[in-house]
Amino acid sequence: MNPTMLLRRTTSKALLATGLAASLALASGCAKSEDDGAKDTSASSGKGDSGQVVATPSAAGDAKSCTIGQFGGKKLDIKGATIGFSQSEKEANPFRIAETASMKAEAEKRGLKLLTANAQSQFSKQISDVQDLLAKGADLLVIAPLNSDGWGPVLRTARAKHIPIVTVDRKINATPCKDYVSFIGSDFVQQGKRAADRMIASTGGKGKLAILLGSAGNNVTTERTKGFKDELKAKAPGLKVVFEQTGDFVREKGQQVTEQLIQSNPDIAGIYAENDEMGLGAVNALKGAGKKAGSVKIVTVDGTRNGVQQIVDGWMSGDVESNPRFGPLAFETLDNFTKGQKVAQDIIIQDSEYSKDNAKSDIGKAF
Repeated sequence: MNPTMLLRRTTSKALLATGLAASLALASGCAKSEDDGAKDTSASSGKGDSGQVVATPSAAGDAKSCTIGQFGGKKLDIKGATIGFSQSEKEANPFRIAETASMKAEAEKRGLKLLTANAQSQFSKQISDVQDLLAKGADLLVIAPLNSDGWGPVLRTARAKHIPIVTVDRKINATPCKDYVSFIGSDFVQQGKRAADRMIASTGGKGKLAILLGSAGNNVTTERTKGFKDELKAKAPGLKVVFEQTGDFVREKGQQVTEQLIQSNPDIAGIYAENDEMGLGAVNALKGAGKKAGSVKIVTVDGTRNGVQQIVDGWMSGDVESNPRFGPLAFETLDNFTKGQKVAQDIIIQDSEYSKDNAKSDIGKAF
């Protein structure tokens, strides 16, 4: 099924509005710890509501596209190819667990040969991992980048061999349809804006705010921060960001930073955590300080089950989904591309959102 066909399976409203849409169903995500049952990947295979809906039009529309002829490669049958998948982070994080599980499940479903590597949150290791995948004969690559910069050595090696690359969930700073084929992921600026809207609604638009920033060096952190701040400036000048510090997308660091925050700013009204893991760390810190659920409004991005449960329990006010189940869409994109079809350079997925209105009923969709 190509992306245009996928678009036809979205709502009739979208079809009437644009004549285009694409789908592989819905889901969630970005973080959790091993002691939370993170190994449970039953909802990670892209089935039903756990799949991804494509928000951008297909390459048949106005989106910038890429063909194998433009890229400089040659057509091949994906069923006879070797595909390499490079995971960036330790799989104690539920986003990464769901992402890798989705890749493996889709490869198995299609009967494809998949080689995998995990960089364990070390960028130098990820570079050597991808070089190793190429040395082992990978014909195609799917990369979940740890950082956006520093990919020159890999790109030069892959380009010399005309190896198509699709990146998922984070971009690399390189030239599409030359250095890589497509990026598949969320609109991170929009995620930040939606988080700001939820914060405005939760706080009444007034008070002091803190931001628990994600890791430096990737577009996710930069864009989620930009979207959040831009939306506050436009809609809620009474909300002031008085504290920003990185939590590196990690729960423990999110807790440590929040402990510092409530010492220096005991009257903080809200915390925007740029992933669920840091938000869960913030909840732990507030509990340790004797705060009551809901006394500090917490809005996060991911849509993990642990995060959504905190909305049900009253500790979080909102959770903007970031769907990690890239397997079906990544392999569909590579399949179409290697057959000679156009594929979009940027394939942006449509994310859901959790609040007190739907958290309890929709928690089964979370990962």
